[in-house]
Amino acid sequence: MTINPFTPAVELAAAIRSKEISPVEVADCYLGRMNGLDPRLNAFCFRADDEVRAAAAEAEEAVMRGGELPPFHGVPLPIKDLVDVAGWPTTHGSAGASRVPKVESDPVVRRFVEAGFLLLGKTVAAEFGTVPFTENETLGIARNPWDPERTPGGSSSGAGVAVAAGMAPLAHAADGGGSIRIPASCNGLVGLKPTRGLVTNGIVETGGLATSGVVTRTVADTAAVLDVLARHDPAAWWSPPTSARTSVAAKGLRIGVIDKAPIDGIAVDPACRVAVETTLRTLESLGHHVVEKPVPLPPFDELISAFTMLWNVGAAGIELADPDRVEPHNRLIRAAARTVDSWTYVEGLQRTQRLSRRVVEGFVADFDLVVTPTMACLPPPIGFWRDGVDENPALAIANSYPMAVFTALFNVTGQPAISLPIHHDPATGLPVGVQLVAAPWREDLLLQVSRELERAHPWLSRRAVA
Repeated sequence: MTINPFTPAVELAAAIRSKEISPVEVADCYLGRMNGLDPRLNAFCFRADDEVRAAAAEAEEAVMRGGELPPFHGVPLPIKDLVDVAGWPTTHGSAGASRVPKVESDPVVRRFVEAGFLLLGKTVAAEFGTVPFTENETLGIARNPWDPERTPGGSSSGAGVAVAAGMAPLAHAADGGGSIRIPASCNGLVGLKPTRGLVTNGIVETGGLATSGVVTRTVADTAAVLDVLARHDPAAWWSPPTSARTSVAAKGLRIGVIDKAPIDGIAVDPACRVAVETTLRTLESLGHHVVEKPVPLPPFDELISAFTMLWNVGAAGIELADPDRVEPHNRLIRAAARTVDSWTYVEGLQRTQRLSRRVVEGFVADFDLVVTPTMACLPPPIGFWRDGVDENPALAIANSYPMAVFTALFNVTGQPAISLPIHHDPATGLPVGVQLVAAPWREDLLLQVSRELERAHPWLSRRAVA
């Protein structure tokens, strides 16, 4: 069997189990793709080719012995370079971070390994994950496979590039303000941010804004990996004792719409509006109902205050070998965080929880799902964020608001949200994502409706590169 690097991971795993292909052949396929494409696109910051080949050989021996195999046995998967893997360094995208190899893997990495994945290496990410692009001193510029002069989004930049370019069948990603969904939109992929607490890391990060997941090509891959990751973790905070997914048939759902940016002054690109309109028409044709009622949104100043209070401490606890080499916008964030005393921080955290409760209670009362653009813009050109940063480094983040304006709210509320590559802009040739949001713990609803949309608007045959 000839290996197609764009084959979904579930299908690769099935072909490995049936001995149609070997894990060694699969690993060699993706390592070869990395050799050919990564020098131009810059998805990977750490490669472990010898380890991958050795693990693939062991996986092949296990197949030949027979017996029960884990669901993704022999399938390669890279890890975002904000998460620890035993024996590998974690740079956090920073020139100032320690390069000492980590002693143990994060629990989410251990779950991937237990599921049979072969760890392919580490993908580039924005420094500390604070901005939705990777263009930094230590990891260089990550480029979009659809147009290398544009950003692939972030902060899970390398994850999106690797999957879109066929250098990996799927990739670990993490999302604290949109960092799974934004690269999914930019690269024409599926990206699910699970409910807060459903997928656990070693610690609760960024005050509960952040969670791990994957970017994939298909809804089936996303659902299958969620089964692997969404396990009760008795040692973690905020981990449910059982799976919350009920698999109730998704019929006649109440669909809300947010098609205007929640922040004044940010225009929504026409292509992003088309993505929303196309999705709504399809949902109505499937028997769902668009509700003519505004989705409850917090005032802009409350949202920014709540998000920033948590966001500014996102790099707390990261070991730095040289703090002076941290990028200017992150030095500013760190300095701002240090001016806030613990009492004020807890008060801010409590205000954030009250804001979240207000939004979620209104959501649950009137809607089953809400549809928004994933981003207010198409993938911006490389360097788009630089305007004014020499005078004010904070503008690196402010200039990125159009990319995250629809995603960050649902990190505050902790609701599950998925980006789907529904639309493809004919003028630019770029993919355009649409975001679906559900009530907490209703990943089942998101995945069922996402499958319906995938059947109505199949995207798997679209390729960024050959």
